[in-house]
Amino acid sequence: MSSHDSFNASRRGALKCLAFGGLGTVFVLTGGILTPVELALAADQNSSAAKGGVPLFLQISDSHIGFNKEANPDVAGTLKQTIEYVNAMPVKPALTIHTGDITHLSKASEFDLAAQLMSGLNITELHTVPGEHDVTDGPGTEYFSRFGKASDNKGYYSFDHQGVHFIGLVNVMHFKPNGLGGLGDEQLEWLENDLKGRSSSTPIVVFAHMPMWTIYEPWGWGTGDAGQAMSYLKRFGSVTVLNGHIHQIVSKVEGNITFHTARSTAYPQPTAGNGTGPGPLTVPSDQLPKMLGVTSIKIARHPLKATLDDTTLV
Repeated sequence: MSSHDSFNASRRGALKCLAFGGLGTVFVLTGGILTPVELALAADQNSSAAKGGVPLFLQISDSHIGFNKEANPDVAGTLKQTIEYVNAMPVKPALTIHTGDITHLSKASEFDLAAQLMSGLNITELHTVPGEHDVTDGPGTEYFSRFGKASDNKGYYSFDHQGVHFIGLVNVMHFKPNGLGGLGDEQLEWLENDLKGRSSSTPIVVFAHMPMWTIYEPWGWGTGDAGQAMSYLKRFGSVTVLNGHIHQIVSKVEGNITFHTARSTAYPQPTAGNGTGPGPLTVPSDQLPKMLGVTSIKIARHPLKATLDDTTLV
């Protein structure tokens, strides 16, 4: 076998590890507690995770359909493997949330392939928010033609499921490279009105593409006006904020608000400030599993409390 073939074989092996550790997160509701479970464990009928409760929802992020560079030349394959894991679960989640960058360049063909792949999910309810790669044309014509109905083509919307109030927000419509995301006055006013009259004991799940707190401003890893949104949410006893964009787990707990960014199903990115900037990160196959792991978040109703724990695969 040539050195080039050996590299490709190692890369394929690494992608299998990436798929195992970075596929997505299943959120299980058990006795009022919302707990994320690693997708591969949830699909194992013999695991305690699979038997721990009824899956509430699945989070997938940053699939980047259309990307074909060295960091992962088969992003469709890793998304397909994600779907296979979900379909293998003994009890399916009630809904799926995709936190953006479904595609890489907002092309119709990329959205078509993504839609074709995600139609293979044995879950009928899909909720999405756009990432900046989904709206590279500016108005996001291709994205909204497929996913705009729930939000009346605004991108932000809310819904309720099993006593949990879900809020999808859009912070990428005026994206500039290495610039912070933004919600804008109209969306913030909508959010304030959406939350009025809701009991403070209602568990809240907010999902948006870019981080809703500033992780690393020089790379634009944050949302400039997120503080205003958080001021509306702080009265609630349990708030979980789920994001993507940075392709790695970073978490923070501030009062009753738990912030968490997800892994990508496509490729990793450098940690904040490590290198010249964000972008696809190619790593040796033996290092990749060390960059992946398991995240545990619990939201208990009595008393309302959020906790988060991360462990690596090796």
